Parts: sequence; structure tokens; C-alpha cells
Amino acid sequence: MLIGRTTEKEKLIKAYESEYSQFVTVYGRRRVGKTFFVRETFNYTFTFEHAGLAKSPMKKQLKAWQSSLKNAGKKVALPRTWIDAFDYLKDLIKENNSPKKVIFIDEMPWMDTLHSGFVSALENFWNGWASGRKDVLLVVCGSATSWIINKLIKNHGGLRGRVTAKINIRPFTLKECEEYVVAYRLGMSRRQILEAYMIMGGVPFYWTFIDRSRSLAQNIDEMFFNPDGDLRNEYGDLYASLFRNPEPYIRIINALGSRNIGLSRDEIISAAGIPDNGNVSTMLEDLEYCGFIRKYNHIGYKKKNAVYQLIDSFTLFHYKFIQNNERNDGHFWSRSQGTPLYYNWCGLAFERVCLQHIGQIKAALGIEGIISNVCSWRSEAAAGSTKGAQIDLVIERNDNVIDLCEIKYTKEKFTITSEYNENIQNKRARFIEEFKPAQAIHLVLISASDVHKNSYADEFQRIIYAESLFL
Repeated sequence: MLIGRTTEKEKLIKAYESEYSQFVTVYGRRRVGKTFFVRETFNYTFTFEHAGLAKSPMKKQLKAWQSSLKNAGKKVALPRTWIDAFDYLKDLIKENNSPKKVIFIDEMPWMDTLHSGFVSALENFWNGWASGRKDVLLVVCGSATSWIINKLIKNHGGLRGRVTAKINIRPFTLKECEEYVVAYRLGMSRRQILEAYMIMGGVPFYWTFIDRSRSLAQNIDEMFFNPDGDLRNEYGDLYASLFRNPEPYIRIINALGSRNIGLSRDEIISAAGIPDNGNVSTMLEDLEYCGFIRKYNHIGYKKKNAVYQLIDSFTLFHYKFIQNNERNDGHFWSRSQGTPLYYNWCGLAFERVCLQHIGQIKAALGIEGIISNVCSWRSEAAAGSTKGAQIDLVIERNDNVIDLCEIKYTKEKFTITSEYNENIQNKRARFIEEFKPAQAIHLVLISASDVHKNSYADEFQRIIYAESLFL
């Protein structure tokens, strides 16, 4: 059953129905459901389907290609080169009478081994042959997003501009996770779905490990804190599958994990201990493409002052509770419920979920049709006087309004106290003092729970509840 992916499916079907041959890339992080999406869209029927082999030399890759051709009904000798391999594929296509030949090559980045000439052979197959026909749909897929982006989409050689459609399979939203929960009868409330999302994000494969006979806390213990848990070692496998040299990427992630408000490019270089060269920008772009980090600006600053912030829920959870957890407690998560450690994490994790659902927040504000800029703001404490202030979500709108969004996580109904209100008013006053905006300033509260209606609640122009994130 294919949940969500409506827009992505329409894009792939449009490519299939095109009058001309199409070259489509499908990419996204490990376990997000790329292969499942393509197979479900075409009902598991292809002219040719092949998957590259992880960490295997060219000879084994070619042997696997030979086997895939055999599965498609074409017996051939073992190809000596990738040129030979694609020549055999041409023969298979020419012998097929279907009006559209769908060629699905999965995990393509693994096939591009050192000195194999794979990309050149692919270029020859597409430019010199397939693009000159009207009946070929080439769909290539891979978890190594950086390879897909740099070798295909941003190719500066013979494949430059040849990709006709790009489909980024992103993690599920909260709404799609709820659809999954209903479809598989997991019996979870929206509060439980939200907390599961705060831990695992919207990666469909991770949700398949939820046992509906257990509580959420028991499931998390089993998945993450049991020595044999299914997601215990997923973190290392995740980055290794996405990047051929994962170590500097992990160092960047670790640096960002230590600073909740994010770091500038220069600060990342210093904290991660990586060389200051062009590779840094490429790595940051790769991490952003994969949805691990977000790039944003403090309001009023130019792009060169951009800040990068870790927003991936799964990575954040690993960094906070697994990476340096030496307790070897298989019931760690169950025992942590209700503790200060747990609630401190909840506040940070809920904030990240909100940052992954900006579209839903804009819809709740009724501004989805208004051009707006999402940014952040912070002010250091003045010497000997006022407090510092920070607002992680600022929405600068084209209708002359700036929304200052305060994000609050509680399990019980939230009461805005005089102390809390004083803190919010301090932020608003500092923002107006430093930024001197001509726009109207609206205070927005995004709350995980209901809010008591009192005089302090009236200080907010809008209160958005977690329910709105499921829209």
C-alpha cells in the first residue's frame, strides 16, 4: 500500500505518458521508501529492473547486471565493460514490443566503482541511443544522494541537463504517519504519533518496527536500547549509505548536535575540525538535501551570514540518548518517562518537528498564499542590564506582518504564567528595539497541548495547537 506520495506519483506517471523518452532520478535518504515508491507506481512490472551491489567491485557489478538481464528474459555473456553491459540492455529494449519500456536501475551510485567508466557508459547509452527514441523511461534511484545530485542532476559533462524529472522522496509528514498508523491498525493517539515522530522522524521503514501490542515506550526500548534492537546501529549505516566518505559529514552533524541554535559555516569548520575548502559547502548542501539540517538566516542579515541547524529527529535522538549512553539499560526510555531529562528533550524535539512542518504552520495562520521568509533571531544580553533573547521561528510576511513564534511542549494543559509572559514580552521588546521593524509584530504560540484561556493568553495574536501539524 502506497501512503502519500501523490505529487511524486503524478510526476512519475507524467514522465511515463510523455511522447518522448524520459530520464528520471528518484533520490532520498536511506529507508525512506524510494524503491517501494517506484515499484508500487508501476505495479512491480518493468522491462528491466536492476539494483547495484553495495561495496562490490566492477566484476561483481557486471555479473549482477548479467543476472538481471537473464531475469528479464535476455541471456548474454558476461559483459567485460559497462559499454558492453548497456549494449546488451539496448538489445533487450529493441526486442520488447511494449509501447513504453520502463528501465528501473536502483542503487545506481554503488555501480560507479573506481575506474569503472560507468558514468561515461551511462552517458553513451542515454545521449547516443535512448534519448533518440520515444519509448524509453529510464528511472534511476539511490540513497547516496550526493552522488545523484553531483553526478547526474548537477553533471557538468555529457549528462548536463539530461535529467528530465527529479523526484525527491522525503520522509513522511505527521499526516502521512497518521495514515500509516490507521492503515496498519497500530492504535496510536495523535500525542503518541507526535512523540514517535519526535524520535524517528517520518522515515517509513522505522515505523514498521512498531509492535501494536506494546506501549510506545516499550517499542522505543526494544528498537533503540535493546543490544539487538533493529535501530540500535542504524545511525552509522544511515550515513555510510548516503555518503561515500561519511566521516566528515558525521563530524559536522556532531558539531551541530552540540549547539541547539545552530552554527555558521566558520563555526562548523572550527567545531568539526574539518579543512576550510569548497568541500564544506558541498557537504552542507548534501546534508540539507537529505533533510538532516536546515539553512536559515537571522532576520535582517544577508545570505553569507547563514546559520545551519540540525533538525532531523532521528539524528537528534541518537545524539542525545544513544551516542554517549553507556548505561546499557534495555529499559532506558521507559525509565526516563517524566524525568527532567525527558522533558528537556521533548521541548527541543517538538521544536524540530515544528521546523519540519512550516507549511502546516503557515496554513494554520492562513498565510499559505502569502509570500513569506522563514528566519530566526537572537540577541545577546546587554552588559549589566537586559537579558538575552532568542526566537527560533520568525515568519516575515509580505503583508507587512512579522510573526514571532514561541514553541512550547507540555503534556498537560499549558498555563501561561506571569513569568512566562514576562519572558515573551522581553523577547518582543528586544526584537522591536534592535530590528526597528515597520511591520506589525504578532506573537504566535505553537503549543503541543491545550492552553488555559487567561489574560496572558490574550497577548498572543494566534495560538496554534499540535493538531494543526497533522493537516
